[in-house]
Amino acid sequence: MKRTIALLTTTLVLFTTTTFAQTSMKEYKVGHVFYVNLPDYMSKTTGINDAAVVQFKNSVKEIYCLILEDNKEDLELVQMKFSSITDYYDNFRKDFLAKEKKKEISLPVFQTIGDNKFIELDATYYDKDVKGTIYYFVGIVETKDSFYKVYCFGNLDAKDKFKVDFQKILYSLKD
Repeated sequence: MKRTIALLTTTLVLFTTTTFAQTSMKEYKVGHVFYVNLPDYMSKTTGINDAAVVQFKNSVKEIYCLILEDNKEDLELVQMKFSSITDYYDNFRKDFLAKEKKKEISLPVFQTIGDNKFIELDATYYDKDVKGTIYYFVGIVETKDSFYKVYCFGNLDAKDKFKVDFQKILYSLKD
């Protein structure tokens, strides 16, 4: 008897839910998953840049890495549609280190691996607060759904010591 009542109740609930539903629903994936390889000497951190989706550091080696993501669909919502990685890079480049007086920025290096497009460049600038030159390895990645900016940085010695690792980080990124 209890089983019959439970079965009838379940059937009634399913029937009324289906019958009286007025709006069709669409499922959305919220959030974005991507993958990146990092050297084992770096650990996840926070507080470097609030816009970054993920941040890593090694305080002893004084190197840092952060990744920012711009989803193409979200960019279009704010009327920012980039036709290519070059177009995205040009937009990035006009603001990158714009306020720094003593800076050097290399020419970008373009590469395609599989379906992903990459740009990498080196930049240095003199930081008055630390009284030294800061080195940036910057990478931009275009995937099917997103643009990523990868910033790896440290003092000027980081270029010789860690650039190969920074490149490995950049070229490992995929979604």
